Amino acid sequence: MDSDCSYHYTDNFVIDPYEEELKEEKRRRKEMEKMKQHSDMVGFVADGQYGIPRRCPCGGSIKHDVSPSPKFKHDFDTQPGSRYFTCTKFKDDGLHFRQPWVFRVEQEIEKLVMKVEEQSKTIEEIRKHIQIQAEEIVKLKT
Repeated sequence: MDSDCSYHYTDNFVIDPYEEELKEEKRRRKEMEKMKQHSDMVGFVADGQYGIPRRCPCGGSIKHDVSPSPKFKHDFDTQPGSRYFTCTKFKDDGLHFRQPWVFRVEQEIEKLVMKVEEQSKTIEEIRKHIQIQAEEIVKLKT
């Protein structure tokens, strides 16, 4: 028998070490997939807390939903009732999103306004730098 032989013998069968490595690799992959799913869920929860949600914590997609009956008597539209962002797998168990449309759109607009203000500040700073450089070029030419 070779001393290099890496097979292990037990009572009635041979254990291949490569088979054990494959099992371990498969177990690690499953664990990584679980960790990624958990990370995605945390991201979906954080995303859904402000503005228009992109995904539900369960991983389901979000649809634009309108309640079948008006919430108030003065509600009238081509689609009467309150609008919601709702998980496609929605069950009223606290694990899925069903959030009022108006509040989420309002928050999304606030987010966009903040981005526009930041970008306008950046543009103004760039204009100042360009003006300073243009003045330096004029000085160097004279």
